[in-house]
Amino acid sequence: MNNNTPFQLPAIESTADASLQARLRHKIDHKTKPLGALGLLEDVALQLGLIQRSESPALHHPQMVVFAADHGIAAEGVSAYPQAVTVQMVGNMLAGGAAINVFARQHDFALQVVDAGVAAELPAHPQLQPRKIAMGTKNLCNEAAMSRLEAQAALTAGMEVMQALPGNVVAFGEMGIANTSPAALLLARLTGASIEDATGRGTGLDDAQLLHKQTVLTRALARHPATQPLDAVGELAALGGFEIAMMAGAMLQAASERRVVLVDGFIAGAAALIAQTLVPTVRDYLVFCHRSAETGHRLLLAHLQAKPLLELDLRLGEGTGALLAWPLVQSAANFLNEMASFESAGVSDKGAA
Repeated sequence: MNNNTPFQLPAIESTADASLQARLRHKIDHKTKPLGALGLLEDVALQLGLIQRSESPALHHPQMVVFAADHGIAAEGVSAYPQAVTVQMVGNMLAGGAAINVFARQHDFALQVVDAGVAAELPAHPQLQPRKIAMGTKNLCNEAAMSRLEAQAALTAGMEVMQALPGNVVAFGEMGIANTSPAALLLARLTGASIEDATGRGTGLDDAQLLHKQTVLTRALARHPATQPLDAVGELAALGGFEIAMMAGAMLQAASERRVVLVDGFIAGAAALIAQTLVPTVRDYLVFCHRSAETGHRLLLAHLQAKPLLELDLRLGEGTGALLAWPLVQSAANFLNEMASFESAGVSDKGAA
């Protein structure tokens, strides 16, 4: 790949460690249960151990970061809601009234909202980080959503947001009317999926509105020919959103610090797709929390070879799916650390039989 990026992407170590993996697998397999009986939880436990380089991983000070931005393509009528809802929902989050606030309180996550590019001036708030790149992206049906320098600035801002946060677990969410459109476009461009397969109903489009959205996105994709060779930053600038770019940068930084990264739904998945295209080893640190009702999300997860922990037909965003899956991640660490082995419990295993 040739990204020609003058900014510095963080170095991310692979978690591959054959010796540690063998020890973790032995520990998991010798718990008082049949082999594989805890299913995906066993995979998560193994992943946590490899991320932390430990046979007894510990999770502490979990962070929830919601990136908010507006999108010029909203002018094409691709969303069921007006663009003004973005700033209104950011206000709701800062007042503590959104779904993500409820789940963050429930699971003791510290919550920060990042203004990546909301099309309004936001008043100062203790939980708001002002990182605005611009007043929303441009209408990508007519021109690039952002300049290359703006894309780089958004990636860098995401890295800086992450550097300032404590803890070893972070969940990412987003808020931005029309942001399923850039996510679908990035999915189509980076995986080769068709616009029809990549594009869903977002916040609740009817059949006629969905057809209109697909027509708009087909025109938008044709407006921006694919870069040869593939240039992830260039594609992000042409087709993406400020919150997607900033989230991708934050994921890269979190992985470089060996944090566990909880990936939410379709928009966060698009950020993960960008992050992996830039630095493939980021994939080792990503825990995919749910499969949303958005059409393209299934394709995105398949492309990333990801097995999500939940499938609840969610389509809210905000990071809600990541926090709903958090108890499962905790359970993976807890059974690894606390569940008895056959030997310690004096229970005969299958081999003894």
